[in-house]
Amino acid sequence: MSHQVTTIVHLSLETIGSSPTFQSQEKTSFFHSPPGIVQGAIEVAIKNGYRHIDCAYFYDNEGAIGEAFEKVLKEGPVKREDLFIVSKLWNSYHAPEDVKPALLETLKLLRLDYLDLYLMHSPMGIKNVKGDTLPQKDGKVLQTDVDYVDTWKAMEKLVDEGLVKSIGVANFNQCQLERLLSIARIKPDVLQVERHVYQIQRALIAFTKAKKMALTGYSPLTSPKRPFPPGPLDPKNGMEDPVVKEIAKKHGKSPAQILIRFNIQSGIATIPKSQTPAHIIENSKVFDFRLTDEEMKKLESLHCGARAVAWDILGMGTHKHYPFTKDE
Repeated sequence: MSHQVTTIVHLSLETIGSSPTFQSQEKTSFFHSPPGIVQGAIEVAIKNGYRHIDCAYFYDNEGAIGEAFEKVLKEGPVKREDLFIVSKLWNSYHAPEDVKPALLETLKLLRLDYLDLYLMHSPMGIKNVKGDTLPQKDGKVLQTDVDYVDTWKAMEKLVDEGLVKSIGVANFNQCQLERLLSIARIKPDVLQVERHVYQIQRALIAFTKAKKMALTGYSPLTSPKRPFPPGPLDPKNGMEDPVVKEIAKKHGKSPAQILIRFNIQSGIATIPKSQTPAHIIENSKVFDFRLTDEEMKKLESLHCGARAVAWDILGMGTHKHYPFTKDE
């Protein structure tokens, strides 16, 4: 069964078979954006051409986003079918019996009847404790050994029921993807991973391309304001990198625009976090210039395997299904 994803972003890519179709509109993420800010940000984004909205239950702002969706869809200028809305199944709900209730809660918060894409947020299951998305004991997250394959099978049923149009995964490594692809009745359409100049994901890009999956890159700006304690693989602030700043000056663009353009020109669907109107608008103005081959090589040479979101906090690095034990 083929489930074609239409990811909506300014990219010039061809459709091959059942691989994703890319259209000329923008996408944005509201990772940990405060509810009071996110409503206005949604309205600004949609008015400025954004059509792909990246959400997640864990971001704790889906209720505010749902209010914004309701207002925008009531007033125009878009219809529901014009939007491509993504959310993610949080780690607490990996048990197969928890998958559908988790989605229904997200749909209720977002005030929607269906999602265009539902992602498994990571391959790592944790305890389902009501009201606590990161239940802990002695400073360590309470882990479970639920197999992500079983979680996936429950997600497939959501497609069968018409609650989601497509399904995919986030923060999986290649070995985990290969295992999932070997058993999946409905293949994952999308892999979402961290992707920026310090983590270029060369192997995963080649793998997903061969499997006709779309790859979406988060943290293209290297997440300089990430809400996590510093880790051993933390990247520098990419917007302060001398190489990035030099290229930005040459093109008369901001460092953020160079970092976004780098992903897009690499053929990566990109979701920069945005919540202020000025940044939302600025992030969309990256299609009136091209980086030279030499500039792309300079930016690629910055790769050092750094991760802004290493998923190793609160003991998660010891999880049975932790995805980043190797440079994957």
